[in-house]
Amino acid sequence: MIANFIFLGVFFVVVGVILTTLLIAVYRMNRDIRELKVDAIRWKSEFHDLSAVERVCRHQFTGEFKQRTCELGFECGQCPTHAKLIAQHPPQSAGDTNIGGLEMPGDRLYHRGHTWVRPEADGLVSVGLDALGSRLAGAPDAVELPQPGERLRVNGPAWTMRRGGCSVRVLSPVDGVVAETGGSGQEFYLKLRAVTGAVETGHLLRGAEIAPWISRELERLQILLAPAGAGASLADGGVPVDDMPAAMPEADWDAIWGRMFLEP
Repeated sequence: MIANFIFLGVFFVVVGVILTTLLIAVYRMNRDIRELKVDAIRWKSEFHDLSAVERVCRHQFTGEFKQRTCELGFECGQCPTHAKLIAQHPPQSAGDTNIGGLEMPGDRLYHRGHTWVRPEADGLVSVGLDALGSRLAGAPDAVELPQPGERLRVNGPAWTMRRGGCSVRVLSPVDGVVAETGGSGQEFYLKLRAVTGAVETGHLLRGAEIAPWISRELERLQILLAPAGAGASLADGGVPVDDMPAAMPEADWDAIWGRMFLEP
């Protein structure tokens, strides 16, 4: 009789642990789904608040269109025109690109929010700020990174940078789960692993798209800096300075960060 009670007690404890584990897993899954939906809705709303210059179609960079604006939040996989053009003219790999002193290595793919993605041999992808993004950030006072295990959605928040009274969130260039964090002063900010399968990178800029895109971004930055008369102060021997906010502290960096990192 006692053995039966012990057996039943152990049985119900095990069942209770299993049920609790399943309930926690379901709760976390539903929470993650809700958060991902919020990120997606917010991006679609914010995207249409961007100017036409900030929403230029990638195929305008390569001369396939004289003028064309993206309406799909840079989600190229949903664009039938993009699919047709890629089938006709597959993207070509390119070496390193140097525009105005900004080094853009050819082993990386680039997001419009000035982050890069590099696939690694271990299956992870590294994420960092590109050469212009690094100079725009300079030396942040604080960087708020996600925790390992946190799920990121493409075009959702990846991390936040603060400097003085300015704050900006940097967009995640891809979907993924945080595997490792780096930060300012290191080569990468995040390393991500795919949620399922491989990390999707078809929407990122590459090859012949990089040079015209970064040239346009430099022009856009000059226009944003014009009210403060900062343009000439941001170059050192023809090369953009490493810390733009320090070189021109009177500029409205809260607004400039917002426009350049695509935070309307």
